[in-house]
Amino acid sequence: MVGPQYDLLANPLGAVRSTFDTAIVSGSDPTSLNGRDWGAVDLFRHFLSDQSQLSQVPLLTPSTIRFVKPNTLVRYRGMIQDMLGNEFYVGVYKDGSVWRTNKFTDISQYPIPMDSSAETRIWERRLLYCVPVPGLNPWAEPSPEAVGNLSMDWASEQREKRRRGDDESSDMTVDGDEVEGSPNTKRMREGECPSLASQPQGAVPEIAGSSTSLMHGLSGNSASCIVKIYDAPESELKLNDIFEFVGILTSDPELQEDNTDTDLSNGFGEDPLHHFPPNKVPRLHCLIHRKLSVLDFLQNKPVIEPKPDLVKGIREALLRHLSAVLGNDDIAAHFMLLHLLSKVQARVDALAVGKFSVNFTCFSKETASIFGKQLNLAVKNLVPFTHCIPLTVEYLNTASLAPKKNYDTNRLETGVLQLAEDSHLIVDETQLDVGTLNSVGVENARLLKNLMELQKVEYDFKYYKMEMATDVQLLVLSEGKSNILPADVIVPIRPSAINSSEDVAAENLEAWRWYLASVRQLPHCFESETQKMVESDLVAAIQADRSLNTQDLSRLVTMGRLMCLSFGETTMSLEHWQMAKELERLRRERLK
Repeated sequence: MVGPQYDLLANPLGAVRSTFDTAIVSGSDPTSLNGRDWGAVDLFRHFLSDQSQLSQVPLLTPSTIRFVKPNTLVRYRGMIQDMLGNEFYVGVYKDGSVWRTNKFTDISQYPIPMDSSAETRIWERRLLYCVPVPGLNPWAEPSPEAVGNLSMDWASEQREKRRRGDDESSDMTVDGDEVEGSPNTKRMREGECPSLASQPQGAVPEIAGSSTSLMHGLSGNSASCIVKIYDAPESELKLNDIFEFVGILTSDPELQEDNTDTDLSNGFGEDPLHHFPPNKVPRLHCLIHRKLSVLDFLQNKPVIEPKPDLVKGIREALLRHLSAVLGNDDIAAHFMLLHLLSKVQARVDALAVGKFSVNFTCFSKETASIFGKQLNLAVKNLVPFTHCIPLTVEYLNTASLAPKKNYDTNRLETGVLQLAEDSHLIVDETQLDVGTLNSVGVENARLLKNLMELQKVEYDFKYYKMEMATDVQLLVLSEGKSNILPADVIVPIRPSAINSSEDVAAENLEAWRWYLASVRQLPHCFESETQKMVESDLVAAIQADRSLNTQDLSRLVTMGRLMCLSFGETTMSLEHWQMAKELERLRRERLK
């Protein structure tokens, strides 16, 4: 196989345009492409399937943005915080007798003809506003090795220039450097079409590896990113999902100069990016994307399956650690472990099957300052996305928990409860005193209750509200049973010692993180014999205690399933079921 004609890292636009030219020469009709891929994405997907190649792609972060050159290949990891709709752009146009494309860029390489709409085709691309994952803990942030090659390898760049010099006479080669400084180049404003608005003359910023300059004028603390999506079904990318995007980072300072002209004529509406200036929010034209899971945030994850014989020792060590954190309370430690392994498995009507929220009670302000603090720190060291809400009357009356749509800026303004899947949330009620809730406080209390019971968050779109499904582990710390947050299980803690918070070995933390992330993903089923035993025990439990309801029985079954998973098993045995029943019996003893 012949290697790519362009350096895919330093000059991805050159590769995109070269594959376009090849497709046209091979007989593809540019007027009927309608934005579909012509082979460019396949080229990059094949190239990046090699992990050693992917690791060379720089990762865009607030600390690296100033060192990355425009129009090079970059990676961005983040959560989809808002979907900004679609953007229209000139997808292909005819330059004399040659068809050219503007896909994966904000800049037209050559002047676009203004006299005939037959010589241009208007395409669409989706706009996503992405932010760093809320609550991302430092240990889950990319390591220096994962950030990639920020210098973009000078030797590679020099080879690229020589390659371009050798190919200048070839009609098949489209070189980004050809337009540098050309007086005839024109800027293609984001979302702007030649038939809709005039295009002012202007020099095009240096293209694709042609310059040593870095991102011009971009704020060094830029953490969010506008990701432009091509060739992907809408169902693949959902609000609050976490993705890694690989694409072309563009920089066009002239986009900032035209910010007074926000209306596009002929019914195309406002520029959706008007409130996202390029000098503060970089643009990434996505070539490849993949959804990330918790496992993708582990720094040194072993490439092994969580087999029961391997899991057993890790489970025992983690239980000892959790017990020490909770003052040598083994029962509370077991419930904490099951809680950390829980996730929503399915939804049946309004019921989120699999959730397992816990309310640790018997906390005072004094004990919360010790054990609550230790527990919060332990969770942060084990789970990549964590949050803690110190619940007070003032907090409830003033906090913005629900995301709200701002129609003036056409943005979804985030709220505290706009969280990524698999996030962990601790609600500390130990500071909650007597007080009066205003209308905001009442609404916030209702939002927290719905999150706890239904695993749903209500988004406020001003004229209507929409429930969005989520999957957040909730842990409540309170003196008595919480009156605001009805947890699945109430566990009074009984600490017997105050253990000094000693440093845990890094290899132990890595093993526990891998254990929690891996075991949570395991499938689960019942053995026929166990299923009959479970059904029989549930009937007996109802006969013995008429106060039991469907939620109580569902919780017990969930505990059995989580107990099974905690051992790395995918099929519940009678032993696991008996262990879950015994743990529930011990909990009920404490409630008496």
